Amino acid sequence: MNLSKLRLAIVGLGYVGLPLAVEFGKNLNNVLGFDIKKKRIDELNKFFDTTGEISSSKIKKAVHLKFSNNIKEIKDCNCYIVAVPTPVNKKNFPDLLRTHSL
Repeated sequence: MNLSKLRLAIVGLGYVGLPLAVEFGKNLNNVLGFDIKKKRIDELNKFFDTTGEISSSKIKKAVHLKFSNNIKEIKDCNCYIVAVPTPVNKKNFPDLLRTHSL
């Protein structure tokens, strides 16, 4: 794949997704950080990470990164990284059979 044509979406902006989105957003054009939580997107658009994973200055350096909670905006992407929580069972092993509704 030609990287100049890459349109990357990072789905889920938690402790894994946000640092990925920021790093890609520093170097690749057309990076979209997506999360379903509007409040989270509003904070990130103000360069503020409530989890403390990424500093405001690092977010500001990701000049090719756009944040959104609008699902329609990811339709034009051609590469997706999904970084959402995996449910765990009582022994803290991934429970891939359990589903969550939005």
